[in-house]
Amino acid sequence: MHCNVRHWGSEDAPRLFVLHGWMDSSATFQFVVEALWQAWHVIAPDLRGFGDSDWLRRPYWFPDYYADLECLLDHYSPGEPVRLVGHSMGANIAAMYAAARPARVTQVAMLDFLGLRPTGPDDAPGRLAGWLDELREVPRMRIYRDRRALARRLMSANPRLTPARAAFLAANVARTRADGQIEMACDPWHKMVSPTLYHVEESMAAWRAIAVPVLMLIADEGYVVDRFGSRPDEICRRLECFRNVTVENIAGAGHNLQHDQPEMVAAALERFLSRD
Repeated sequence: MHCNVRHWGSEDAPRLFVLHGWMDSSATFQFVVEALWQAWHVIAPDLRGFGDSDWLRRPYWFPDYYADLECLLDHYSPGEPVRLVGHSMGANIAAMYAAARPARVTQVAMLDFLGLRPTGPDDAPGRLAGWLDELREVPRMRIYRDRRALARRLMSANPRLTPARAAFLAANVARTRADGQIEMACDPWHKMVSPTLYHVEESMAAWRAIAVPVLMLIADEGYVVDRFGSRPDEICRRLECFRNVTVENIAGAGHNLQHDQPEMVAAALERFLSRD
């Protein structure tokens, strides 16, 4: 599989691997990279089915992302453990990988991800039925007349996004179709519901296995607060799984905190990642 990898910084600087979220791509970290004060070699793949990496054009199997990450680390850091930063889905990948490969990771930063809402056994038949229903039609992405139209849509969905940042994202996380119109650079098959249930107990067991320091950045209007804000006991229950966790709240940010408050995110990352 071809994997597109974006690089910032000098190759001889300390390496920092960053993983984007669902329906996104590596360019999403541009504003955070610009806000970093220290010298880093930032390495950011377009995960399979996103950006300029290969699209399968069929349903995806999530564990492939762990194998893809291992190949990436074997290529760029074969003899040295790495720092991992992940946003949302990328945070899930980073944390699970750190649990499975403790010798390969030194630090993990998770941006606005603390697992999904729990599902129960009774949800299984309906989930499978939904997946089968969605297989009947080829999924499609929303189409925009031009990149300016996409930028307006991005600002409508996220009022915190500045016009300049919306224009950058419209230019770098989208692609031009054969008919000249614009769509997000994401394989639409990612939009399909998973046929399997999410078991938070499995994630929590993995978090308990992470031996290295973990940074948890929680956006004050992001998914963690949306999912569990009314259940502070559930947030505590999940955070207590990590042996060594630093929690920082990012004010004035939605789920895409890397767009909304990149300076705050960069500062928090460097406070954390600079530790020995």
